[in-house]
Amino acid sequence: SRDYSAPVNFISAGLKKSAAEDMSEEDSDEDEKPVKQEEIPKEFVPKKLKTGGNFKPSQKGFVGGTKSFMDFGSWERHTKGIGQKLLQKMGYVPGRGLGKNAQGIINPIEAKQRKGKGAVGAYGSERTSQSLQDFPVVDSEEEAEEEFQKELSQWRKDPNGGKKKPKYSYKTVEELKAKGRINKQLSAPQKELSQVKVIDMTGREQKVYYSYSQISHKHNIPDDSPQQPLGKDSKPQGFALPELEHNLQLLIDITEQEIIQSDRQLQYERDMVVNLTHEIQKMSEVLSHEETAISNLSKVLDMVEECERRMQPSCENPLTLDECAKIFETLQDKYYEEYRMSDRVDLAVAIVYPLMKDYFKNWDPLKDCTYGTEIIAKWKSLLENDQLLSHGGQDLSTDAFHRLMWEIWMPYVRNIVAQWQPRNCGSMVDFLDSWVHIVPVWILDNILDQLIFPKLQKEVENWNPLTDTVPIHSWIHPWLPLMQARLEPLYSPIRNKLANALQKWHPSDSSAKLILQPWKDVFTPGSWEAFMVKNIVPKLGMCLNELIINPHQQHMDAFYWVIDWEGMISVSSLVGLLEKHFFPKWLQVLCSWLSNSPNYEEITKWYLGWKSMFSDQVLAHPSIKDKFNEALDIMNRAVSSSVGGYMQPGARENIAYLTHTERRKDFQYEAMQERREAENMAQRGIGMAASSVPMNFKDLIQTKAEEHNIVFMPVIGKRHEGKQLYTFGRIVIYIDRGVVFVQGEKTWVPTSLQSLIDMAK
Repeated sequence: SRDYSAPVNFISAGLKKSAAEDMSEEDSDEDEKPVKQEEIPKEFVPKKLKTGGNFKPSQKGFVGGTKSFMDFGSWERHTKGIGQKLLQKMGYVPGRGLGKNAQGIINPIEAKQRKGKGAVGAYGSERTSQSLQDFPVVDSEEEAEEEFQKELSQWRKDPNGGKKKPKYSYKTVEELKAKGRINKQLSAPQKELSQVKVIDMTGREQKVYYSYSQISHKHNIPDDSPQQPLGKDSKPQGFALPELEHNLQLLIDITEQEIIQSDRQLQYERDMVVNLTHEIQKMSEVLSHEETAISNLSKVLDMVEECERRMQPSCENPLTLDECAKIFETLQDKYYEEYRMSDRVDLAVAIVYPLMKDYFKNWDPLKDCTYGTEIIAKWKSLLENDQLLSHGGQDLSTDAFHRLMWEIWMPYVRNIVAQWQPRNCGSMVDFLDSWVHIVPVWILDNILDQLIFPKLQKEVENWNPLTDTVPIHSWIHPWLPLMQARLEPLYSPIRNKLANALQKWHPSDSSAKLILQPWKDVFTPGSWEAFMVKNIVPKLGMCLNELIINPHQQHMDAFYWVIDWEGMISVSSLVGLLEKHFFPKWLQVLCSWLSNSPNYEEITKWYLGWKSMFSDQVLAHPSIKDKFNEALDIMNRAVSSSVGGYMQPGARENIAYLTHTERRKDFQYEAMQERREAENMAQRGIGMAASSVPMNFKDLIQTKAEEHNIVFMPVIGKRHEGKQLYTFGRIVIYIDRGVVFVQGEKTWVPTSLQSLIDMAK
């Protein structure tokens, strides 16, 4: 018969205690002050469960939940467990949470039912009032108490019965401006995201959106669950107005966008003001520069008109070339930019060319080669195009000076070269030497290739070395500094003409040497050696064949004719002549003389006399050394073989001393040459260091032994006349005053270093 449509008032599930129990609990725990419970009607008090104990159900609905904290673990008194005691020993206080800072909870986290069947978070936050975030970590008991009282006050009913004031969130204009700037920077990625296709499957029906922003603006669809009937004391629920909310949000967004657009427009206008300010400054500078340029151009125009006026025939004060050069110098110094921009070619053609023609009208280059060099050098610095010069060009249309030299100066040179005789080369060479640093390179090349060389080539063809009294080198060699390799085509016909002239030549005629000697350094070494071997060496060989060696009456003319060519022909060619045509006869005469009981003093003088006829360079050649050493060996054998016959007193000693002296000279000269060569190599950094240069003859022998892989070492305990004996390969030697002696069959024989190396091998 009860009315079930009346509203249900839920109450706490806790039990009411007596006053005595409440007093005892307050006395036992003075630190905590539980909240007093209101009186509950008896009919709403739950009945005790028949559990056989004093079990108390959880007081979930009790205000603050204090009783449930206080009764935590009270069932343990009826068991044998010691968990409560252990917790109290570790600092646990009944009525507070677990943990160091009492941040723990006792009751489990409640679950919250979702309104519809959507995904997680589709209907707002699902966090309960008893989530972990509602129990922050505190640092002390006082803070824990304050936090507890704060949470407790949220459950109390406002005594005034008023509703809580709604909280509003505001956005300032500065925040909107900042947001607009950020969105402007991120406009590109947002544009890409705005074109993403999104399929929403969180509702009952599948919906397709074409940007993420459409999801955020979709309306909240109210639940389809039936509404409960309103009771007598119930309050009506609020109605959802998604269209109104959407329109309000749209007005807010439009207003925000207008504010952002206004801010951007304002910033654009400010930037435009700054940009225009800079443009005004720049244009002011350009205007000032243009005014200065106009002023300078007006002055330049006045100066040019003044020059044209003074060039008129009727002018009383005509313009000279020096005055015109000064005017151009003024233009170049004071108005350099305008001078560079102007057309110098046309200006020079109109003003300078007539003055230049008048200046050179009576000029003879061969008589006065330096005439006009100073004034032309000045005009070169004024008119020459530096850029064209750096590229090596010869464009007459862009360089006024090159055109000036080609059209004004060059005709005078052509006329004078046409009348010039090549054998009178001095005046023409001096003329070109005076102008070589002024004339452009390509004009000088044209003069040498097109004007001078054809004249020289024609004159060489007409030259005859047998009849012409003027040697050809006197009018060809002065052109070497200017023409250099350009004269190479002339050398071959010159050699052919000289070879033809030497066909009937005899070495007694010294004029051939005078004609050929200037060409030695002009011809290449190969062509010169080939010319000598073909035309001179055979003639010298014939002359040596005609030489008669007579110790009693010697005629030396033929020998002098041959030796006189030593500097002209190579050393190897001269040595070949001597080996073939001189030394066989010379050694034969020596053997014949020694076989007829000779006077050894005369033989010694004869030997030394012939040796003194050769230069040190020829004597240093190994073949010449061998020939003279062979003569010494012949004399030593002659002295040693005449044991029973008559022997001139002191002859043996004289010959031995001569041998020793001559070979010592050879060794000293060889050591000096090698030391000098080693020093030169050490200075150039090519050979050994200066410290490794041999300092004495023993070091020289050791160096030669190392070069030829020959063992050179002292013989222990063996000496000869107090001199240390050494093994040099397979032979035994000793060294005395820079001379090496080799052990022979009966005596020690001095020998050369090269012979020693040959014997050791």
